[in-house]
Amino acid sequence: MGKIKFFFFIILAFIIYKGVVALKNFEIGISDKVTEIEESVDFEKEQEVIGLMMYLGDPLELKEHLFIESKSKCLELKEFAEEYSNAYYECAKVNAVVKGKKIVSVIEELKVFE
Repeated sequence: MGKIKFFFFIILAFIIYKGVVALKNFEIGISDKVTEIEESVDFEKEQEVIGLMMYLGDPLELKEHLFIESKSKCLELKEFAEEYSNAYYECAKVNAVVKGKKIVSVIEELKVFE
């Protein structure tokens, strides 16, 4: 009788495990689908993102901005851009209007990364 209970417990644990995995995958799939729909519909939203900013002019004026996934990648791109350009670059966390994975406009700079 002990072997049957043990076997039943193993099967029950496996069913619970499969249920939890299926639920997590469903939630991940839904968030990916929402992102995909937002990108395809050209949905604009305001959010905090990391951006590589390019400034030009004597009083520095923001000319370009680029959406970057991480702080480390931004700092790497900044270093590369400064080697081949006379513009001033900075990596910053900004409050911006974002469409898909592109910054449409920068509302304000929140924090500059060095």
